[in-house]
Amino acid sequence: MFVKVCGLSTPESVQAAVESGADAVGFVLTKSPREVSPSRARDLLTHVPERVTAVGVFRHEAAADAVATARAAGLEWVQLHGSRSPEDVKTVHDAGMRLIRAVTMGAAPDEFEAWGEELLLIDAAVPGSGEAWDYSSVRKLGLGARRWLLAGGLTASNVGAAALEAKAWGVDVSSGVESSRGVKDVGLVRAFVQAAKA
Repeated sequence: MFVKVCGLSTPESVQAAVESGADAVGFVLTKSPREVSPSRARDLLTHVPERVTAVGVFRHEAAADAVATARAAGLEWVQLHGSRSPEDVKTVHDAGMRLIRAVTMGAAPDEFEAWGEELLLIDAAVPGSGEAWDYSSVRKLGLGARRWLLAGGLTASNVGAAALEAKAWGVDVSSGVESSRGVKDVGLVRAFVQAAKA
C-alpha cells in the first residue's frame, strides 16, 4: 500500500511520516490552514530522504504557476486540485515534473480518464470535510490496474477497511492525522502509516 501524508509543516511531522514508512509527503503551497511558503517547504525537504516522494500541493493556481512555485520549493512533483484539463498535464510534464491529479467523486466522467498523470487522487465529493464517505463507490469507475490514491475522511481506524472497499492502490491523509485543523499529531501520523501498511 502506497501511503502519502499531506499538509506537513514541521520537521517533527515530516520525520514521523518518513520514519514510520510513508512513501510520499505533501507540502501545501496554496491558501490553506496547512499552507507553507516555498522557502519553508525547501527547509522541510531536507528531512525527506530520496526514497520518499515530496509533492507540492495546489488548488486553483494555473499549472504553469504551480510548476514555478514547486520549482522554487525544490520539488519535482506537483499535485493539482480543481477543474483541470489534459493541457495542464502537458504543462507539468513539459517542465520535467511529475503529476498527481486530484478529482472528487462528484467530477464529470471524463475527469476520471487517464490523461497521462503519474497518479490520480480520488477525494470525497466534498473535499476537505474530513468525513468518511462510501469508499466502495470508487469501484464503479472501473479504474482497473491504474495507480490511484484514495483520500477523504481517512484515519488510522478506518484506512484498512476503506482501502479494501475501494480496491485502492494507495491512500492519502491530511486532516485524519491532526489534533486540530492544520496541526499534525506525530502519534496519529505514525499510527495511520502503520495501519495503512498493515
